[in-house]
Amino acid sequence: MNTLIAVSIAPFGVGDELSAHVAEVIKTIEASGLPSRTTSMFTEIEGEWDAVMQVVKDATFVLAEKGIRTQVVMKADVRKGYTNRMKGKLEKIDSILGGKRG
Repeated sequence: MNTLIAVSIAPFGVGDELSAHVAEVIKTIEASGLPSRTTSMFTEIEGEWDAVMQVVKDATFVLAEKGIRTQVVMKADVRKGYTNRMKGKLEKIDSILGGKRG
């Protein structure tokens, strides 16, 4: 079943600058081959439920296996019969707004 998630996987207790750790997480997500898009706060991943959850697990354990306390915040949208929702949802909004989104 198609699953679109927004996930934030963040280290704790490693100082104020987290970019290098977050980059490791994103690298793991991108290596999965599933469609993904990273913004300043979350990464969206789309695919079948089991595949998406495996990517979340793998990306989480990149940090956790190093002994880094890791927090995962996730929101999931599961919808049978739909695909390409990561782009499709935005295309619908753009259409309603007349292409005026920046």
